[in-house]
Amino acid sequence: MPPLVLASSSPYRRELLERLRLPFTWGAPAIDESRHAGEPAEQLVRRLALEKARALASQHPRHLIIGSDQVAVLGEQILGKPHNFERARDQLLAASGNHVSFLTGLALLNSATGQYQVDCIPFTVHFRELDDARIQRYLAAEQPFDCAGSFKAEGLGVSLFRATEGQDATSLVGLPLIRLVDMLLAEGAQIP
Repeated sequence: MPPLVLASSSPYRRELLERLRLPFTWGAPAIDESRHAGEPAEQLVRRLALEKARALASQHPRHLIIGSDQVAVLGEQILGKPHNFERARDQLLAASGNHVSFLTGLALLNSATGQYQVDCIPFTVHFRELDDARIQRYLAAEQPFDCAGSFKAEGLGVSLFRATEGQDATSLVGLPLIRLVDMLLAEGAQIP
C-alpha cells in the first residue's frame, strides 16, 4: 500500500485515524472552503473533501491522501464552526429540541494514479431541550468553538443529545472510519 497522508490539521481526525494502526503523516491543505452559490450541503462536503486531498498531491506524489470535510445542517441552514461563544450559543439554542444532520464528506485520492473515491456519510443528532443556562455552562466547560454544530461528541457534548442515528459514529467527529476502511481495502490495504 502506498504511504498514507491525512489532509487535515484537525487533532480529532488524527486521533480517529490512529485507531486503524496504520502509519500516516498529515498536512494542512490550503484551500478556499467557501460554499458555491446554491451548492447543496452534500455536494459541498464531497467537493471540499476531494479538494483537500488534491491540495497535498504535489507534495505527496505517490501516496494515498485522505480528505474530509463536515457541515452540520439544521433545517435548510448550514451550521459551520462557530469560532466564538455568541455564535456557538446561537447554534445550540437553535438546535434545542431539534435534530441536526451532520454530513461528512470523505475522499481517498491515489496521487500516483489520480484515481479517487469520494462519499458523503450522514449522521443525525437529536438534541434535548436546552435552556440558556445549560448552554452557557456547557460552552464554558468545553469551548467547542472549532467544531461544526458547537459541541464535542467525544466529550461533554454527548450530554446535550437525546438520541443519535447513523451507521458510523466516527463520522460525527469528522472522519468516518467504517467507510474509510472500505476505501483503503479497495486500494489494497490490509486492516488489521
